[in-house]
Amino acid sequence: MLQIRKSQERGHADHGWLNSYHTFSFADYFDPQQMGFSALRVINEDRVQPGEGFPTHGHRDMEIVSYVLDGALEHKDSMGTGSVIRPGDVQRMSAGTGVRHSEYNASSEQPVHFLQIWIQPSQPGGPPGYEQQHFAPEQLNGRLRLIAAPDGREGAVTLRQDACLYATRLNGAQDVTHVLSAGRRAYVHVARGSVQLNGVPLAAGDGVRVENETTLRLSSAANAEVLLFDLP
Repeated sequence: MLQIRKSQERGHADHGWLNSYHTFSFADYFDPQQMGFSALRVINEDRVQPGEGFPTHGHRDMEIVSYVLDGALEHKDSMGTGSVIRPGDVQRMSAGTGVRHSEYNASSEQPVHFLQIWIQPSQPGGPPGYEQQHFAPEQLNGRLRLIAAPDGREGAVTLRQDACLYATRLNGAQDVTHVLSAGRRAYVHVARGSVQLNGVPLAAGDGVRVENETTLRLSSAANAEVLLFDLP
């Protein structure tokens, strides 16, 4: 079963310096029917104006993944980590027992456009942690590239949850297939462009809850960038 949520159905907040769309309930946006899906709790699509950002704030007991689409995002945290995340970079911060961090647009001229993803860990607690990996465009073009996984295999960042995150870039006749194991669910998020999922057309910002399906096929794409979550 595919349950589609169109882009315009998401929560939306425009603060001037920040234009944000919320796939699931977040901050002032609350919908009891949209509290997450399996271990996936947050997908926020954020656009932050030059020189602006999120001052230092705290998190705990959450796996936080940042995926930059355009621009550059500067990160600093209480573990002493400092980095700039650009397109192709995948950052994972495990909040664990508690961590504080800030995120700012690293440019004084260009906006930054990114996805922030929260995944609930399989167990609370544990020490905070940080990891960042780069995936070149050719690693995503025409294939599903594993970018986050519980065992960190294939160079993916490591998640403290039995969840796998794949990314792909598709255009034209390119297509990819993902097989779900028995009892597994999936969430598909279209980051940009358009694509068909099992023949169903999707556009940028659309999301799909997938249950009781075996095979997922992404095809008929036009400059699409898609994230696929394989979930318990």
